[in-house]
Amino acid sequence: MKFITLLEVGNLAGVVLMIILLMIFGALFISAIVALIVKVIYELKDGRKFSKKQFLQTMLLCLLICGLISGYICGGGF
Repeated sequence: MKFITLLEVGNLAGVVLMIILLMIFGALFISAIVALIVKVIYELKDGRKFSKKQFLQTMLLCLLICGLISGYICGGGF
């Protein structure tokens, strides 16, 4: 029996989709962790509250930074 590798199948759309989804979920996970760390640091000082809007803005900013970094690396600038 001959083993067929993934590259010999011909249609790699599923593999490309899995890689893209993995990058998106990885960036979401990293930005959620960074936003939680920022929230803890922000709330330690003087009993301030970190609102949901601030949390989402922090997470969005981190997602944009992750996108810039991945675009720089995948774009061949590195």
